[in-house]
Amino acid sequence: MANRLANATSPYLLQHADNPVDWWEWNDDAFAEARRRNVPILLSVGYSACHWCHVMAHESFEDADVAAALAKDFVAIKVDREERPDVDAAYMTATTAMTGNGGWPMTCLLTPDGKPFFAGTYLPKPQFLQLLSAASDAWTNQRDHVLASSDHVAQQLQSATARGESTPITSATLDEAVATLQRTYDAQHGGFGTSPKFPPSMVLEFLLRHHARTGNAESLRMAQGTCEAMARGGIYDQLDGGFARYSVDAAWVVPHFEKMLYDNAQLLRVYAHLWRITESPLAARICTQTAQFIIGTLGTPEGGFAAALDADADGIEGLTYAWTPDQLREALGADDAPRAAELLSVTPAGTFEHGSSTLQRRSDPDDEQWWEDIRAKLSSVRRTRPQPARDDKIVTSWNGMAIAALADAGMILGEPDWVTAATDCAAYLLTTHLVDGRLRRTSRHGRVGSAPGVADDYGNLAEGLLTLHQATGNPQFLTAASELLQVARDRFDAGDGGFRDTSDDGEQLFLTPRGRGDNAEPSGTSSIAAALLTLGALTGDADAIRRARDAAASMSEVIHGDPRFAGWALAVAEADATGPLQVAVVGTDRAARAMHRAVWRSPSPGLVTVAGTPGQPGLPLLADRLLVEGHSAAYVCRGFVCDQPVTSLDALAQALRHR
Repeated sequence: MANRLANATSPYLLQHADNPVDWWEWNDDAFAEARRRNVPILLSVGYSACHWCHVMAHESFEDADVAAALAKDFVAIKVDREERPDVDAAYMTATTAMTGNGGWPMTCLLTPDGKPFFAGTYLPKPQFLQLLSAASDAWTNQRDHVLASSDHVAQQLQSATARGESTPITSATLDEAVATLQRTYDAQHGGFGTSPKFPPSMVLEFLLRHHARTGNAESLRMAQGTCEAMARGGIYDQLDGGFARYSVDAAWVVPHFEKMLYDNAQLLRVYAHLWRITESPLAARICTQTAQFIIGTLGTPEGGFAAALDADADGIEGLTYAWTPDQLREALGADDAPRAAELLSVTPAGTFEHGSSTLQRRSDPDDEQWWEDIRAKLSSVRRTRPQPARDDKIVTSWNGMAIAALADAGMILGEPDWVTAATDCAAYLLTTHLVDGRLRRTSRHGRVGSAPGVADDYGNLAEGLLTLHQATGNPQFLTAASELLQVARDRFDAGDGGFRDTSDDGEQLFLTPRGRGDNAEPSGTSSIAAALLTLGALTGDADAIRRARDAAASMSEVIHGDPRFAGWALAVAEADATGPLQVAVVGTDRAARAMHRAVWRSPSPGLVTVAGTPGQPGLPLLADRLLVEGHSAAYVCRGFVCDQPVTSLDALAQALRHR
């Protein structure tokens, strides 16, 4: 019989709807039940694409003995970390503080008022049952000690998460960050540090922006080297496109196979910006295949994009993706298989498990058409294998990043279908996820969830809408972004220049979560800062620019400490150091379209642009911008001071190069 999770919108929670465990969702009723029974809470946090979450589910949460132990002495709450990142952040802070590391599944024991007194990650069934028995005994016989311990943990965590002093981000700060990154750069394999290696998407964006502003060759070398190493490694799906979440080794050979929307959205934008600087055929190929993966594989009927593909298929990690030489021979025949094995680094010894290999493409084939035929055959065979499950919930923040990436890359590479996909996604989010002027975090199958939007939902969606506004000239996207950012300014202000993850009128957890730096995704602070800076450049909103600058400065402690965890804040600071550079293109003829395309090809990190008819309503950049003697024209303005309008591509190129 299904438990309470049967009505959840989260695919992860629905995976546990038939457990014998009497699960509750995270809500007031669950805590009221714990208070009524005067028992502790077992909090289990994970996500649908998580391998070890599946393992613990099969070992423990599908087990009758575990279910009985939980029912007797606990209230059990299951949380999808992607649906409730605020809950995840608060208790992950406790987990890392109490154990020295973190991860998922996260396993915490809480008092009925939500304060943790035990925290850990994956526990095999015997250890998990021991924990439940010991915790039940402590709650019954040493409750005062447990309560005092939980109070002490909460107080210590509040003190430990206090921020250091904010300092302005200067050009010297940005140069220093590049120098620090050089010291941890892996010149042999690309990326930073050793294994495991995660795609450093935001750091790469910062480096590309730094190169565009300063001409620094080392910045471009690190960005280009990392992009090429990832694109040629096993972390990239050489058959169907898209990046896995991370590589377990330093050389990007063996991925953890789950594919996340947020990684692919950010990397699509990075490779588009790399192509804009280098015109690298590799970068163009990765852009095209990654955009096709996002739209074709993660696209949903509603117009949004699904959150992730699992790492597993039939409970086996990598089952869909790894190949042996014999499997290649069966798929391709004796003539083509050896050549394909050499190209894709498939060896008899294997690079993965049980003699199988992940597919790499360390060099380009001599015959591109031959390779396309081989790729199609292997992809067709792979589709007959068990496939990873798709987490088809739509996350506001990640879809905001996808909107920005598809609109940006679509304009840069001249792919209007990508811009259309971004437009459809934006329309869905604004219709479904925006409820009474406030964002909700997720939806599924057109049904919006109850979890409120957090700071990065507002920041990343606003950034996506502002990018789409520049691509389409639609003033509705500018208006919607401006309204979202006003909510962010009013409700998420942390009082020190930055932004807290949750609103001041929302649920108050035992610890107010606030991302200390940028990790796999932009923090709430840096995501809002990026959008505010763009909004200020598009509208002349001086307060938005000031707030963006203050928000980046609030992350100065992380920037100076380890810039690998401040990539998006640094990218924002680069845009601030360069801009605002505003380009308004007036006119609708072929010349206007050509000038607008040329503007999108400019790598200046502080640039914003809009094209339309003279004085078009709702477009501040076009106010008082007129045709020049009847001809389409481009107005280039730096720091809100404008040059004379230009009417030719050559003159526009010269104006954009001028510093």
